[in-house]
Parts: sequence; structure tokens; C-alpha cells
Amino acid sequence: MVEHNDDAILERAIEGDSEAFGLLYERYVGKIYNYIYYRVGNVSDAEDLTERVFLRALRHIHNYTHRGLPVSAWLYRIAHNLVANWHRDNSRRKDVPLDEGMLFSQHFNFPEQELLRSEEHNRLLEVIHKLPDERQELLILKFVDDLSNAEIGRVMGRTEGAIKSLYHRTLLAIRDELVNLAVIPENDDQEDGQKASRNGLASDALNATGADLHSAEGVND
Repeated sequence: MVEHNDDAILERAIEGDSEAFGLLYERYVGKIYNYIYYRVGNVSDAEDLTERVFLRALRHIHNYTHRGLPVSAWLYRIAHNLVANWHRDNSRRKDVPLDEGMLFSQHFNFPEQELLRSEEHNRLLEVIHKLPDERQELLILKFVDDLSNAEIGRVMGRTEGAIKSLYHRTLLAIRDELVNLAVIPENDDQEDGQKASRNGLASDALNATGADLHSAEGVND
């Protein structure tokens, strides 16, 4: 009988049940790989770091302490720390080539205008890649791995309120840059509601883009 409850599986894994740990691995390896791949930008290092995440988890799971956090937050935190060490060791920013790391559908339409045509996809990604690392990490966790603000806060060591604030500022920054690139039209005479709608467009564009990031090359399912 297949267990669907993470807590029940985790308890078995803590007690040394290797099959239970295998279930956690199968459940989360794809998402952890996605997160790491986007942060480091190449398949070889992403595969190596993903393996190290689960080896570290296996070594320390008997010391796991319940603190009201899902086991996924623990795994992402391990991945977060390993990626941070990787960047320090390599002294370089990741750079996922647009034609390698992202595959897009060409069938998104929004009421105000068609934002996600092929050229505009690339513009959006260029804007995202210019963001500070913590904002890129937030977007990866939110739109690639579908984590809630609370879960993202646990991974990044911030409160849920701080994540909401960072996300809002990130959307504004993306919107303003898209305006500068003429992807979203600017009109100073617009009412507040219309301007808020532009924020929504940026959010919609990110949401659609994030959905397609699941098909990134080399993702382990």
C-alpha cells in the first residue's frame, strides 16, 4: 500500500527504513534537481549536487528534529547551502543559456496583449537573470518548484512576510524593466487600477514562464 503522508514516511526513514527514505527520494529528487540545475546552470554539477543533497540527508536523517516544517523545506535548505558553497568555490554566477535551459510553449495569450511570444520570452528571461541571486532563488522556488511563501521563507531563512515583500518588490522591478524594454506599455495617465493590472501582467508572465521551466533540459522525473 502506497503511503502519501510525508510525516508517516519520514518517521519510518528516521527509524532506519531505507525503503521509506527511497520514497522521499523519489518524491523530491525531481524538484531538488530543478532547483539546483537552475542555480548552477549545468547538468553535471546539478546531478552531483543533487546526489550530495540526498546523501547528506541520509546521513543526518536520524538526527532530524520536527519543528513544524515539512521535510521538503529541510531538503531545500540542504540544497540551498550546497549551492551557496558551490558558488563560493567556483567564484562565478550561474548563467543558464536561454536556448538550453528553457523550453517554451508558444500558445500563451493574455487580455491586454500577447506577452509571451518567443522574442518576449527571451526578454523576460534576460530581465530575470539580471536580478540579484536571492530574487532569482525566490522565483525558482515559487514558479519552478511551486512552493508557498511560507515554505520559501523556511528555505531562505526569512519570515513569510519578508518573502511576500521581496516578491512584491521583485515583480515591480521586473515590470519596470519590461516597460523599459517596451514589452509592457507605459502610460503615466493610467488609473491606479490599470497600473496594478500591469503588475498582474508581470506576475502572469512569470507564472506562465515558471510553468514551462519544468521542461528544462535534463530534468529528472
